[in-house]
Amino acid sequence: MTRVELLRHLEQEVGVMMRRVKRVVAVRAELVHEDLQPAAYLMLSYVAEHGPLRASSMAEIFSTDKGAISRQVQHLVDLGLVVRVPDPDDRRAWLVSATDEAAARLDEVARHRRQWLDERLGDWTDERLEDFTRLLMDYNEVLGRSPTGRGPDRRGLTSRT
Repeated sequence: MTRVELLRHLEQEVGVMMRRVKRVVAVRAELVHEDLQPAAYLMLSYVAEHGPLRASSMAEIFSTDKGAISRQVQHLVDLGLVVRVPDPDDRRAWLVSATDEAAARLDEVARHRRQWLDERLGDWTDERLEDFTRLLMDYNEVLGRSPTGRGPDRRGLTSRT
């Protein structure tokens, strides 16, 4: 295959993966809470792992405006999956944290996800799985880099979130 054909094939496979991930995220969101929106699931997962976070930080992390973040956070608050607390460093700002119940639900979904992956990839050796993981990490890292080496490349994927 030529390089152009290889790159076209890579784009096709990444497209398949993205569509699959989109479907899986919707299912995982529903497993956490029947009314949880997929975009809010991704945000909740990030907050549970990295929180507490300010809305302004979340807007930067998710490359979206504060209004969209505010709506998603309110959705999560309404579902009882996050709480807002005053930022001790700036009482005008709020920090968003996952509730204990949300963290427990996310942990359960993650446990099932890993079990499902292990079943599907059961015939892969640990070495093959490690190689694939390393290549995927390299791919994500390269796509997140700016051609100048200064900041994210806005023409492609811009972050690891």
